[in-house]
Amino acid sequence: MSDHPARWTQATVYPDMWADPDDDPRDSEGPGPDGELPTLQEYLSDYRLTLRMKCEGLDAEQLARRSVPPSTMSLLGLLRHLAEVERDWRNWITDGEPLPKLYGKRDADFDGAVAEQAVVDAAYADLEREQAATDAALAAHTDLGERLGKDGISVRSLLVHRIEEYARHCGQADLLRECIDGRVGQ
Repeated sequence: MSDHPARWTQATVYPDMWADPDDDPRDSEGPGPDGELPTLQEYLSDYRLTLRMKCEGLDAEQLARRSVPPSTMSLLGLLRHLAEVERDWRNWITDGEPLPKLYGKRDADFDGAVAEQAVVDAAYADLEREQAATDAALAAHTDLGERLGKDGISVRSLLVHRIEEYARHCGQADLLRECIDGRVGQ
């Protein structure tokens, strides 16, 4: 008997996937979007959805479960971290006063990820709100070469950085989820 969960999937066609391709909400038939901006936006949207898929069906305790000591990483911590990061990206593109941190001091996004349903609900609400606010702030800047904020970051660089951040954390979420209940990622 092992303390580790057996690997599982709900897919029937490809057993190493979470879901069959026909049931995957990220997959769309036909050609991809036209143009660089719509392509970047689609990748970002898909990674955001992937993170949510990796968290779905878990309770507060499972979402808050830490990886391995001394790490404070958990799926709930990743949700909170990405809400914090979305807010910080808006600070990159403004010349005004920076928005305050959502969760306080550095690493509070992970440290405060405790197994309480109110914390889980707040994390999802924070992430949704911050994503929408950052999307809205960037919507006015459709020229990918435009430089924004005090440091003059290009819209393109910010979009690519956002995709990279979500992609990296989705990889970590794969491992966290598999340790929780054996569900494998795709």
